[in-house]
Amino acid sequence: MKVGTKWAWRARIAAAFGTAMVSMLAATPAAALPASGSWVSTHTMGFPTGKAVKLGLLSPTRSLHIAVGLKLRDREGLDSFLASQARSGNPLYGAKLTPEQFTARYAPTNAQVKAVVAYLNAFGFSNISVAPNRLLVEADASVSAISSAFDTEIAEFRRADGERVFANTRAARVPGALAGTVLSVIGLQTVEQAHTMNVRADAKTAATAKAYLPTQFPIVYDAVGKHDGSSTNVAVIASGNLSQTVQDLSQFESENGLMPVLVNQIKVGRSSVSPSGTAEWDLDSQDITAMAGNTSTSTGVKSLTFYIATNLTDSALTSTYNQAITDNKARAINVSLGECEGTAYSSGVMEQDDQLFAEAAAQGQTFFVSSGDSGSAECGSGTTTVSYPASSPYVVAVGGTSLYSDASYNYVSESAWSGGGGGVSQYEAAPSWQQDYLNATMRIVPDFSADADPNTGSTIVVLGRHATYGGTSLAAPLMTGSWARFQSSVGNGIGFAAPVLYYIAQYISSPLVPIHDVTTGNNGAYSAGPGFDYATGYGSLDINAIFTDEGL
Repeated sequence: MKVGTKWAWRARIAAAFGTAMVSMLAATPAAALPASGSWVSTHTMGFPTGKAVKLGLLSPTRSLHIAVGLKLRDREGLDSFLASQARSGNPLYGAKLTPEQFTARYAPTNAQVKAVVAYLNAFGFSNISVAPNRLLVEADASVSAISSAFDTEIAEFRRADGERVFANTRAARVPGALAGTVLSVIGLQTVEQAHTMNVRADAKTAATAKAYLPTQFPIVYDAVGKHDGSSTNVAVIASGNLSQTVQDLSQFESENGLMPVLVNQIKVGRSSVSPSGTAEWDLDSQDITAMAGNTSTSTGVKSLTFYIATNLTDSALTSTYNQAITDNKARAINVSLGECEGTAYSSGVMEQDDQLFAEAAAQGQTFFVSSGDSGSAECGSGTTTVSYPASSPYVVAVGGTSLYSDASYNYVSESAWSGGGGGVSQYEAAPSWQQDYLNATMRIVPDFSADADPNTGSTIVVLGRHATYGGTSLAAPLMTGSWARFQSSVGNGIGFAAPVLYYIAQYISSPLVPIHDVTTGNNGAYSAGPGFDYATGYGSLDINAIFTDEGL
Protein backbone atom coordinates (compact mmCIF):
# COMPACT_ATOMS: atom_id res chain seq x y z
CA MET A 1 0.00 0.00 0.00
CA LYS A 2 1.29 3.42 -0.89
CA VAL A 3 2.10 5.53 2.17
CA GLY A 4 0.85 9.09 1.78
CA THR A 5 2.93 12.03 2.86
CA LYS A 6 0.61 12.85 5.75
CA TRP A 7 1.04 9.44 7.34
CA ALA A 8 4.54 8.54 6.16
CA TRP A 9 5.87 9.15 9.65
CA ARG A 10 4.03 6.04 10.89
CA ALA A 11 5.93 3.79 8.55
CA ARG A 12 9.22 5.33 9.55
CA ILE A 13 8.39 5.13 13.26
CA ALA A 14 7.42 1.50 12.76
CA ALA A 15 10.84 0.78 11.34
CA ALA A 16 12.46 2.49 14.30
CA PHE A 17 10.38 1.13 17.16
CA GLY A 18 8.26 -1.68 15.86
CA THR A 19 4.54 -1.96 15.21
CA ALA A 20 3.49 -2.05 18.88
CA MET A 21 4.27 1.61 19.48
CA VAL A 22 2.67 2.62 16.18
CA SER A 23 -0.51 0.76 17.05
CA MET A 24 -0.60 2.49 20.40
CA LEU A 25 -0.22 5.86 18.65
CA ALA A 26 -2.33 5.13 15.58
CA ALA A 27 -4.99 7.67 16.44
CA THR A 28 -2.49 10.42 17.14
CA PRO A 29 -1.49 12.98 14.50
CA ALA A 30 2.22 13.32 13.76
CA ALA A 31 2.48 16.73 15.40
CA ALA A 32 1.40 15.23 18.74
CA LEU A 33 3.48 12.04 18.60
CA PRO A 34 3.37 10.29 20.99
CA ALA A 35 0.34 10.60 23.25
CA SER A 36 0.97 13.07 26.06
CA GLY A 37 1.32 10.39 28.70
CA SER A 38 4.26 8.72 27.01
CA TRP A 39 6.51 11.75 26.52
CA VAL A 40 9.45 11.94 28.94
CA SER A 41 11.40 15.14 29.64
CA THR A 42 15.11 15.35 28.91
CA HIS A 43 17.58 17.54 30.80
CA THR A 44 16.92 20.32 28.28
CA MET A 45 14.37 22.46 30.07
CA GLY A 46 12.22 25.30 28.85
CA PHE A 47 14.89 27.97 28.56
CA PRO A 48 14.59 31.02 30.85
CA THR A 49 14.62 34.05 28.58
CA GLY A 50 14.79 36.72 31.30
CA LYS A 51 14.13 40.20 29.97
CA ALA A 52 14.20 39.17 26.31
CA VAL A 53 11.05 40.14 24.43
CA LYS A 54 9.18 37.35 22.68
CA LEU A 55 8.53 38.17 19.02
CA GLY A 56 6.60 35.05 18.09
CA LEU A 57 7.39 31.54 16.97
CA LEU A 58 10.60 30.96 15.04
CA SER A 59 10.02 30.30 11.34
CA PRO A 60 9.07 26.61 11.00
CA THR A 61 11.20 26.26 7.87
CA ARG A 62 14.40 27.60 9.42
CA SER A 63 17.11 24.94 9.63
CA LEU A 64 18.96 24.36 12.91
CA HIS A 65 21.89 22.15 13.82
CA ILE A 66 21.40 20.16 17.01
CA ALA A 67 23.29 17.60 19.05
CA VAL A 68 21.32 14.90 20.81
CA GLY A 69 23.24 13.88 23.91
CA LEU A 70 23.01 10.22 24.88
CA LYS A 71 23.34 8.82 28.38
CA LEU A 72 26.36 6.92 29.61
CA ARG A 73 25.63 3.26 30.08
CA ASP A 74 27.16 3.13 33.57
CA ARG A 75 27.58 6.62 35.03
CA GLU A 76 27.98 5.32 38.58
CA GLY A 77 30.66 2.88 37.43
CA LEU A 78 32.56 5.67 35.68
CA ASP A 79 32.42 7.92 38.72
CA SER A 80 33.66 5.01 40.84
CA PHE A 81 36.55 4.48 38.43
CA LEU A 82 37.45 8.19 38.57
CA ALA A 83 37.36 8.18 42.38
CA SER A 84 39.67 5.13 42.45
CA GLN A 85 41.91 6.71 39.83
CA ALA A 86 42.26 9.76 42.09
CA ARG A 87 43.04 8.10 45.43
CA SER A 88 46.65 7.33 46.24
CA GLY A 89 47.04 3.73 47.37
CA ASN A 90 44.09 2.46 45.36
CA PRO A 91 45.09 -0.25 42.85
CA LEU A 92 43.58 1.93 40.08
CA TYR A 93 45.41 5.08 41.18
CA GLY A 94 46.61 6.91 38.07
CA ALA A 95 45.04 4.36 35.68
CA LYS A 96 43.90 5.63 32.29
CA LEU A 97 41.48 4.30 29.71
CA THR A 98 41.87 4.38 25.96
CA PRO A 99 38.91 5.77 23.97
CA GLU A 100 38.18 2.23 22.85
CA GLN A 101 38.08 0.97 26.44
CA PHE A 102 35.87 3.86 27.48
CA THR A 103 33.42 3.20 24.66
CA ALA A 104 33.31 -0.53 25.39
CA ARG A 105 32.61 0.00 29.09
CA TYR A 106 30.52 3.14 29.34
CA ALA A 107 29.14 4.31 25.98
CA PRO A 108 25.54 3.76 24.89
CA THR A 109 25.07 0.54 22.97
CA ASN A 110 24.94 0.39 19.19
CA ALA A 111 21.28 -0.59 19.46
CA GLN A 112 20.50 2.54 21.48
CA VAL A 113 22.28 4.72 18.95
CA LYS A 114 20.48 3.09 16.04
CA ALA A 115 17.13 3.75 17.72
CA VAL A 116 17.94 7.46 18.06
CA VAL A 117 19.15 7.69 14.47
CA ALA A 118 16.01 5.93 13.24
CA TYR A 119 13.86 8.32 15.25
CA LEU A 120 15.55 11.37 13.72
CA ASN A 121 15.26 9.87 10.26
CA ALA A 122 11.56 9.38 10.87
CA PHE A 123 11.13 13.13 11.26
CA GLY A 124 13.21 14.00 8.24
CA PHE A 125 16.43 15.05 9.97
CA SER A 126 19.44 15.20 7.64
CA ASN A 127 23.24 15.07 7.87
CA ILE A 128 22.96 12.70 10.83
CA SER A 129 26.32 11.75 12.33
CA VAL A 130 27.32 9.71 15.37
CA ALA A 131 30.40 10.58 17.43
CA PRO A 132 33.02 7.84 17.89
CA ASN A 133 32.21 7.58 21.62
CA ARG A 134 28.47 7.34 20.79
CA LEU A 135 27.64 10.15 23.23
CA LEU A 136 26.49 12.61 20.57
CA VAL A 137 24.22 12.27 17.57
CA GLU A 138 24.28 15.44 15.49
CA ALA A 139 21.84 16.41 12.77
CA ASP A 140 20.18 19.23 10.85
CA ALA A 141 16.42 19.78 10.68
CA SER A 142 13.75 22.39 10.29
CA VAL A 143 12.28 24.07 13.35
CA SER A 144 9.02 22.30 12.55
CA ALA A 145 10.67 18.85 12.57
CA ILE A 146 12.62 19.58 15.75
CA SER A 147 9.51 20.88 17.53
CA SER A 148 7.56 17.76 16.56
CA ALA A 149 10.31 15.28 17.36
CA PHE A 150 10.96 16.74 20.81
CA ASP A 151 7.48 18.04 21.67
CA THR A 152 8.69 21.57 22.22
CA GLU A 153 8.14 25.09 20.94
CA ILE A 154 10.91 27.32 19.63
CA ALA A 155 10.25 31.05 19.72
CA GLU A 156 12.12 34.12 18.56
CA PHE A 157 13.16 36.83 21.02
CA ARG A 158 14.84 40.19 21.05
CA ARG A 159 17.46 40.64 23.78
CA ALA A 160 18.07 43.95 25.53
CA ASP A 161 21.06 44.53 23.24
CA GLY A 162 18.76 44.32 20.21
CA GLU A 163 20.03 40.91 19.06
CA ARG A 164 17.38 38.58 17.64
CA VAL A 165 17.74 35.14 19.20
CA PHE A 166 15.68 32.01 19.74
CA ALA A 167 14.93 29.58 22.53
CA ASN A 168 12.78 26.58 23.33
CA THR A 169 9.96 27.68 25.61
CA ARG A 170 9.12 24.16 26.77
CA ALA A 171 11.29 21.26 27.85
CA ALA A 172 12.55 18.97 25.11
CA ARG A 173 10.90 15.56 25.45
CA VAL A 174 11.25 12.15 23.85
CA PRO A 175 9.05 9.06 23.65
CA GLY A 176 9.29 6.72 26.62
CA ALA A 177 11.13 4.19 24.47
CA LEU A 178 14.06 6.64 24.25
CA ALA A 179 13.94 7.91 27.83
CA GLY A 180 16.75 5.65 28.97
CA THR A 181 18.95 6.76 26.09
CA VAL A 182 18.50 10.49 25.41
CA LEU A 183 20.00 12.85 27.97
CA SER A 184 19.54 16.27 26.39
CA VAL A 185 18.98 18.14 23.14
CA ILE A 186 21.67 20.77 22.60
CA GLY A 187 21.24 23.70 20.23
CA LEU A 188 17.70 24.84 20.94
CA GLN A 189 18.65 28.30 22.22
CA THR A 190 20.92 31.21 21.34
CA VAL A 191 19.78 33.61 24.07
CA GLU A 192 22.87 32.82 26.11
CA GLN A 193 26.18 31.35 25.02
CA ALA A 194 29.74 31.03 26.27
CA HIS A 195 31.96 34.09 26.22
CA THR A 196 35.71 34.65 26.37
CA MET A 197 37.35 35.53 29.69
CA ASN A 198 39.94 38.13 28.70
CA VAL A 199 40.14 41.72 29.96
CA ARG A 200 42.30 44.36 28.32
CA ALA A 201 44.39 46.54 30.60
CA ASP A 202 42.91 49.96 31.31
CA ALA A 203 44.82 52.58 29.35
CA LYS A 204 44.90 54.95 32.34
CA THR A 205 46.58 52.49 34.67
CA ALA A 206 48.50 50.26 32.26
CA ALA A 207 51.35 52.76 32.09
CA THR A 208 52.08 52.47 35.82
CA ALA A 209 51.22 48.79 36.26
CA LYS A 210 53.79 46.04 35.94
CA ALA A 211 52.77 43.70 33.17
CA TYR A 212 54.78 40.70 31.96
CA LEU A 213 55.88 39.27 28.68
CA PRO A 214 54.72 35.66 28.29
CA THR A 215 58.38 34.56 28.43
CA GLN A 216 58.75 36.10 31.89
CA PHE A 217 56.06 34.02 33.57
CA PRO A 218 58.32 30.93 33.78
CA ILE A 219 60.76 33.07 35.78
CA VAL A 220 58.10 34.37 38.17
CA TYR A 221 56.51 30.96 38.70
CA ASP A 222 59.93 29.33 39.19
CA ALA A 223 60.04 27.07 36.14
CA VAL A 224 63.42 27.99 34.69
CA GLY A 225 65.98 25.20 34.55
CA LYS A 226 63.54 22.32 34.82
CA HIS A 227 61.69 20.18 32.32
CA ASP A 228 59.84 21.94 29.53
CA GLY A 229 56.69 20.60 27.90
CA SER A 230 58.22 19.66 24.57
CA SER A 231 57.07 16.03 24.75
CA THR A 232 53.43 16.94 25.34
CA ASN A 233 50.66 17.84 22.95
CA VAL A 234 48.44 20.66 24.14
CA ALA A 235 45.24 22.10 22.69
CA VAL A 236 43.09 25.22 22.77
CA ILE A 237 39.33 25.29 22.30
CA ALA A 238 38.71 28.22 19.96
CA SER A 239 36.25 29.47 17.36
CA GLY A 240 36.14 31.43 14.13
CA ASN A 241 38.96 32.22 11.74
CA LEU A 242 42.38 31.75 13.34
CA SER A 243 44.64 32.85 10.50
CA GLN A 244 45.51 36.09 12.32
CA THR A 245 46.20 34.24 15.57
CA VAL A 246 48.68 31.93 13.82
CA GLN A 247 50.33 34.97 12.26
CA ASP A 248 50.51 36.73 15.64
CA LEU A 249 52.04 33.65 17.25
CA SER A 250 54.70 33.54 14.55
CA GLN A 251 55.49 37.22 15.09
CA PHE A 252 55.67 36.66 18.86
CA GLU A 253 58.13 33.81 18.35
CA SER A 254 60.26 35.86 15.96
CA GLU A 255 60.38 38.91 18.21
CA ASN A 256 61.50 36.83 21.18
CA GLY A 257 63.90 34.51 19.38
CA LEU A 258 61.78 31.41 20.03
CA MET A 259 61.62 28.17 18.09
CA PRO A 260 58.47 27.94 15.94
CA VAL A 261 55.82 25.74 17.51
CA LEU A 262 54.06 23.11 15.42
CA VAL A 263 50.50 24.40 15.05
CA ASN A 264 47.53 22.29 13.97
CA GLN A 265 44.03 23.51 13.19
CA ILE A 266 41.10 21.12 13.41
CA LYS A 267 37.81 22.63 12.35
CA VAL A 268 34.74 21.10 13.94
CA GLY A 269 31.53 21.74 12.03
CA ARG A 270 31.06 24.55 9.54
CA SER A 271 33.92 27.00 9.01
CA SER A 272 33.53 30.57 10.16
CA VAL A 273 35.16 33.68 8.75
CA SER A 274 34.74 35.65 11.99
CA PRO A 275 38.04 36.79 13.55
CA SER A 276 36.31 38.28 16.60
CA GLY A 277 38.15 36.11 19.13
CA THR A 278 41.66 36.87 17.89
CA ALA A 279 42.84 38.54 21.12
CA GLU A 280 41.62 35.55 23.13
CA TRP A 281 43.35 32.92 21.04
CA ASP A 282 46.50 35.09 20.95
CA LEU A 283 46.51 35.22 24.74
CA ASP A 284 46.01 31.47 25.00
CA SER A 285 48.59 30.39 22.45
CA GLN A 286 51.42 32.78 23.34
CA ASP A 287 51.13 32.21 27.09
CA ILE A 288 50.70 28.44 26.93
CA THR A 289 53.77 27.91 24.78
CA ALA A 290 55.89 30.42 26.72
CA MET A 291 54.87 28.97 30.09
CA ALA A 292 55.62 25.47 28.80
CA GLY A 293 59.19 26.55 28.07
CA ASN A 294 59.37 27.81 24.49
CA THR A 295 62.93 29.16 24.05
CA SER A 296 65.49 29.53 21.29
CA THR A 297 66.30 25.82 21.69
CA SER A 298 62.92 24.30 22.55
CA THR A 299 59.40 24.57 21.18
CA GLY A 300 58.01 24.28 24.71
CA VAL A 301 55.26 21.90 23.58
CA LYS A 302 55.27 19.01 21.13
CA SER A 303 52.36 20.57 19.27
CA LEU A 304 49.66 23.18 19.75
CA THR A 305 46.30 22.21 18.30
CA PHE A 306 43.40 24.61 17.90
CA TYR A 307 40.07 22.78 17.96
CA ILE A 308 37.94 25.34 16.18
CA ALA A 309 34.21 25.58 16.79
CA THR A 310 31.93 27.30 14.30
CA ASN A 311 30.87 29.70 17.06
CA LEU A 312 30.41 29.74 20.84
CA THR A 313 26.90 28.30 20.93
CA ASP A 314 26.15 25.25 23.06
CA SER A 315 25.97 22.73 20.24
CA ALA A 316 29.13 23.99 18.53
CA LEU A 317 31.22 23.89 21.70
CA THR A 318 29.90 20.51 22.81
CA SER A 319 30.92 19.04 19.45
CA THR A 320 34.33 20.69 19.70
CA TYR A 321 35.03 19.44 23.22
CA ASN A 322 34.08 15.96 22.10
CA GLN A 323 36.41 16.09 19.10
CA ALA A 324 39.37 16.88 21.34
CA ILE A 325 38.37 14.06 23.68
CA THR A 326 37.79 11.35 21.09
CA ASP A 327 41.04 12.30 19.34
CA ASN A 328 42.76 11.76 22.73
CA LYS A 329 46.01 13.38 21.62
CA ALA A 330 46.27 16.47 23.83
CA ARG A 331 47.11 15.89 27.49
CA ALA A 332 46.31 19.49 28.45
CA ILE A 333 43.39 21.39 26.88
CA ASN A 334 42.77 25.08 27.46
CA VAL A 335 39.25 26.52 27.71
CA SER A 336 39.21 30.29 28.26
CA LEU A 337 35.42 30.34 28.01
CA GLY A 338 32.41 30.12 30.24
CA GLU A 339 28.79 31.00 30.89
CA CYS A 340 26.50 31.28 33.90
CA GLU A 341 26.14 27.76 35.22
CA GLY A 342 22.39 28.24 35.56
CA THR A 343 22.25 28.74 31.80
CA ALA A 344 24.24 25.56 31.21
CA TYR A 345 21.97 23.66 33.58
CA SER A 346 18.75 24.82 31.92
CA SER A 347 19.89 24.10 28.39
CA GLY A 348 21.01 20.57 29.26
CA VAL A 349 24.58 21.28 28.21
CA MET A 350 25.87 20.83 31.79
CA GLU A 351 24.67 17.24 32.02
CA GLN A 352 25.96 16.45 28.55
CA ASP A 353 29.35 18.14 28.74
CA ASP A 354 30.00 16.66 32.18
CA GLN A 355 29.85 13.23 30.55
CA LEU A 356 32.41 14.33 27.97
CA PHE A 357 34.75 15.84 30.55
CA ALA A 358 34.42 12.66 32.63
CA GLU A 359 35.64 10.65 29.66
CA ALA A 360 38.57 13.03 29.26
CA ALA A 361 39.52 12.58 32.92
CA ALA A 362 39.28 8.79 32.58
CA GLN A 363 41.64 9.00 29.59
CA GLY A 364 44.16 11.14 31.48
CA GLN A 365 43.30 14.38 29.70
CA THR A 366 42.86 17.61 31.65
CA PHE A 367 40.74 20.59 30.67
CA PHE A 368 42.00 23.79 32.33
CA VAL A 369 39.07 26.20 32.42
CA SER A 370 38.88 29.90 33.24
CA SER A 371 36.77 30.48 36.36
CA GLY A 372 35.31 33.79 35.16
CA ASP A 373 35.98 37.52 35.22
CA SER A 374 32.93 38.68 37.17
CA GLY A 375 34.13 37.86 40.66
CA SER A 376 31.73 35.98 42.88
CA ALA A 377 28.69 36.91 40.75
CA GLU A 378 29.25 35.29 37.36
CA CYS A 379 25.56 35.42 36.41
CA GLY A 380 25.31 39.15 37.06
CA SER A 381 22.35 38.81 39.40
CA GLY A 382 24.08 40.23 42.46
CA THR A 383 24.05 36.82 44.17
CA THR A 384 26.96 34.42 44.43
CA THR A 385 27.11 32.34 41.24
CA VAL A 386 29.83 30.54 39.32
CA SER A 387 30.74 29.83 35.71
CA TYR A 388 30.41 26.66 33.68
CA PRO A 389 32.34 24.60 32.53
CA ALA A 390 34.63 25.72 35.36
CA SER A 391 32.14 24.23 37.82
CA SER A 392 32.25 20.80 36.19
CA PRO A 393 33.70 18.24 38.63
CA TYR A 394 35.81 16.83 35.79
CA VAL A 395 37.96 19.88 34.95
CA VAL A 396 40.52 22.07 36.70
CA ALA A 397 39.01 25.50 37.35
CA VAL A 398 41.61 28.28 37.31
CA GLY A 399 40.99 31.50 39.22
CA GLY A 400 42.73 34.84 39.13
CA THR A 401 45.35 36.78 41.10
CA SER A 402 47.33 39.99 40.90
CA LEU A 403 50.99 38.99 40.54
CA TYR A 404 53.94 40.90 41.96
CA SER A 405 57.65 40.27 41.41
CA ASP A 406 60.95 42.06 41.98
CA ALA A 407 63.05 43.79 39.32
CA SER A 408 64.52 40.44 38.24
CA TYR A 409 61.06 38.87 37.95
CA ASN A 410 61.49 36.72 41.03
CA TYR A 411 58.19 35.92 42.73
CA VAL A 412 57.22 38.25 45.58
CA SER A 413 53.49 37.76 46.23
CA GLU A 414 49.98 37.45 44.85
CA SER A 415 46.60 38.68 46.00
CA ALA A 416 43.14 37.64 44.87
CA TRP A 417 42.11 39.55 41.74
CA SER A 418 38.74 41.23 42.25
CA GLY A 419 37.37 39.79 39.01
CA GLY A 420 38.42 36.19 39.56
CA GLY A 421 35.47 33.82 39.49
CA GLY A 422 34.95 31.66 42.54
CA GLY A 423 32.33 30.22 44.84
CA VAL A 424 30.13 27.17 45.27
CA SER A 425 28.14 25.50 42.53
CA GLN A 426 24.38 25.37 42.88
CA TYR A 427 24.10 22.22 40.78
CA GLU A 428 27.33 20.19 40.71
CA ALA A 429 28.30 17.78 43.48
CA ALA A 430 31.86 17.95 44.79
CA PRO A 431 34.26 15.51 43.11
CA SER A 432 35.88 12.85 45.28
CA TRP A 433 39.08 14.87 45.79
CA GLN A 434 37.14 17.84 47.15
CA GLN A 435 35.13 15.51 49.35
CA ASP A 436 38.33 13.91 50.64
CA TYR A 437 40.48 17.01 51.14
CA LEU A 438 37.94 19.77 51.78
CA ASN A 439 34.97 17.82 53.19
CA ALA A 440 32.89 19.55 50.52
CA THR A 441 29.46 18.41 49.33
CA MET A 442 29.05 20.78 46.37
CA ARG A 443 31.69 21.66 43.78
CA ILE A 444 33.87 24.62 44.75
CA VAL A 445 35.76 26.76 42.24
CA PRO A 446 38.48 27.65 41.58
CA ASP A 447 40.90 24.80 42.25
CA PHE A 448 44.09 26.83 41.70
CA SER A 449 44.90 30.30 40.43
CA ALA A 450 47.43 32.31 38.46
CA ASP A 451 47.91 35.87 37.26
CA ALA A 452 44.72 37.38 35.81
CA ASP A 453 44.74 41.05 36.80
CA PRO A 454 44.93 42.93 33.47
CA ASN A 455 47.19 45.50 35.12
CA THR A 456 49.74 42.82 36.00
CA GLY A 457 48.80 40.89 32.89
CA SER A 458 50.49 39.66 29.75
CA THR A 459 51.79 41.86 26.94
CA ILE A 460 51.19 39.88 23.76
CA VAL A 461 51.05 40.36 20.01
CA VAL A 462 47.49 41.10 18.82
CA LEU A 463 46.80 42.01 15.21
CA GLY A 464 50.52 42.58 14.74
CA ARG A 465 50.78 45.07 17.61
CA HIS A 466 51.48 44.84 21.33
CA ALA A 467 48.65 44.92 23.86
CA THR A 468 48.27 43.89 27.50
CA TYR A 469 45.51 41.50 28.56
CA GLY A 470 44.49 39.71 31.70
CA GLY A 471 41.39 37.92 32.93
CA THR A 472 41.22 34.28 33.86
CA SER A 473 41.82 33.74 30.14
CA LEU A 474 45.44 34.39 31.13
CA ALA A 475 45.37 32.26 34.26
CA ALA A 476 44.12 29.11 32.49
CA PRO A 477 46.86 29.13 29.79
CA LEU A 478 49.51 29.57 32.49
CA MET A 479 48.22 26.43 34.19
CA THR A 480 47.92 24.59 30.88
CA GLY A 481 51.56 25.34 30.02
CA SER A 482 52.70 24.36 33.51
CA TRP A 483 50.93 21.01 33.30
CA ALA A 484 52.64 20.28 29.97
CA ARG A 485 55.96 20.49 31.84
CA PHE A 486 54.88 17.93 34.43
CA GLN A 487 53.49 15.56 31.81
CA SER A 488 56.63 15.75 29.68
CA SER A 489 58.84 15.01 32.66
CA VAL A 490 57.27 11.56 33.06
CA GLY A 491 56.55 10.69 29.44
CA ASN A 492 52.91 11.85 29.69
CA GLY A 493 52.24 9.18 32.26
CA ILE A 494 50.24 11.32 34.69
CA GLY A 495 46.47 11.06 34.71
CA PHE A 496 43.86 13.75 35.33
CA ALA A 497 45.51 16.77 36.98
CA ALA A 498 43.01 17.76 39.67
CA PRO A 499 43.51 14.94 42.23
CA VAL A 500 47.28 14.97 41.63
CA LEU A 501 47.55 18.69 42.32
CA TYR A 502 45.20 18.46 45.32
CA TYR A 503 47.44 15.78 46.80
CA ILE A 504 50.49 17.98 46.31
CA ALA A 505 48.78 20.97 47.88
CA GLN A 506 47.46 19.02 50.82
CA TYR A 507 50.18 16.62 51.84
CA ILE A 508 53.63 17.52 50.56
CA SER A 509 55.69 19.26 53.21
CA SER A 510 59.32 20.19 52.72
CA PRO A 511 61.55 23.25 52.89
CA LEU A 512 60.34 24.01 49.36
CA VAL A 513 56.66 24.93 49.47
CA PRO A 514 55.04 23.78 46.19
CA ILE A 515 52.04 26.11 46.35
CA HIS A 516 51.93 29.87 46.78
CA ASP A 517 49.18 30.35 49.36
CA VAL A 518 47.34 33.56 48.43
CA THR A 519 46.03 35.16 51.61
CA THR A 520 45.02 38.71 50.67
CA GLY A 521 42.40 40.28 48.42
CA ASN A 522 38.88 39.20 47.51
CA ASN A 523 36.62 38.53 44.53
CA GLY A 524 33.57 40.25 45.97
CA ALA A 525 31.80 37.93 48.39
CA TYR A 526 34.86 35.80 49.18
CA SER A 527 38.23 36.75 50.64
CA ALA A 528 41.52 34.94 50.22
CA GLY A 529 42.98 33.45 53.38
CA PRO A 530 45.31 30.74 54.68
CA GLY A 531 44.82 27.41 52.92
CA PHE A 532 42.05 26.73 50.42
CA ASP A 533 39.59 29.56 49.81
CA TYR A 534 36.76 30.41 47.43
CA ALA A 535 38.65 33.31 45.87
CA THR A 536 41.86 31.54 44.76
CA GLY A 537 41.48 27.85 45.61
CA TYR A 538 44.80 26.51 46.89
CA GLY A 539 46.74 29.35 45.21
CA SER A 540 49.34 29.23 42.44
CA LEU A 541 52.08 26.73 41.61
CA ASP A 542 55.79 26.94 42.34
CA ILE A 543 56.96 24.76 39.45
CA ASN A 544 60.50 23.95 40.59
CA ALA A 545 59.36 23.26 44.14
CA ILE A 546 56.89 20.68 42.85
CA PHE A 547 59.54 19.05 40.67
CA THR A 548 61.94 18.89 43.62
CA ASP A 549 59.35 17.62 46.10
CA GLU A 550 58.25 14.94 43.66
CA GLY A 551 61.82 13.92 42.84
CA LEU A 552 61.42 14.76 39.15
